[in-house]
Amino acid sequence: MSDERLFTFRNRWFTVSVVGTIAIAAVSALIGFVWLPSVHRDAPFTGILNAICSAAGVPRDWYAGGTAVEPKEKLTTVEMTPQLLDKVSANSIGRGATLALRCTMCHGERGMSEANSPNLAGQYASVIYKQLIDFQKGARNNAVMSPMAMNLSDQDMRDLAAYYANLPRPPAQRKVSDALAPAIVAHGAPMRNIAPCAACHGGIDSKAGSPWLDGLPASYTKAQMVAFANGTRTNDINEVMRNVARNMTAEEIDAAAMYYARELNAGVK
Repeated sequence: MSDERLFTFRNRWFTVSVVGTIAIAAVSALIGFVWLPSVHRDAPFTGILNAICSAAGVPRDWYAGGTAVEPKEKLTTVEMTPQLLDKVSANSIGRGATLALRCTMCHGERGMSEANSPNLAGQYASVIYKQLIDFQKGARNNAVMSPMAMNLSDQDMRDLAAYYANLPRPPAQRKVSDALAPAIVAHGAPMRNIAPCAACHGGIDSKAGSPWLDGLPASYTKAQMVAFANGTRTNDINEVMRNVARNMTAEEIDAAAMYYARELNAGVK
């Protein structure tokens, strides 16, 4: 057995290992604590202490002087659960029918729009309720809906949601086989982190807060997906729709919107 000591600077390999480790640590520190803070001016990277705390996963309000950093845009505050508005009374539906008289110009007498506004007949009550709150709180903005929702009470919004959810969903004007669904709807695009649309918006089951899309005007659906993609609409929970839409092509957005509107033509696959 060799008597040569391994952990000594006389050992060339030990010296190279130590010097290399120190060099890697120095470069990492320069990148993490000098270059990144100079590029990212937001609170988690401003200053060495903030950068260290952010990298360590320390809650933001701990290193922001006890004051949480406000997001640039207003986000939804609605907590979506499968049980939200799953049981409604006949009185609530009746009150909602009266309140809905002011909504007929855009959403139709029985929740079916003729003005490229969303059809509300048969829509999930929790979805309608969430969107009304988002319009009222500013998490979602629209020149017509924001003022309309401003003076509604919480009970008013629950009643409207109950009324529209109780209306029968209309049959598809043009029946399209599910076998003709565009690939982005049926299978998504896993390599681009896009789940199939039906995973959240399915007819048999749906993710809480995800709307029923069948029969929605294609122009409306497309406009909302484009808004999610460019960040002008931000009231999706956990940025789910923004992450999906920004990775979709314009052709895929058109195909999905047309499919759910049941306006497929022979050229869409």
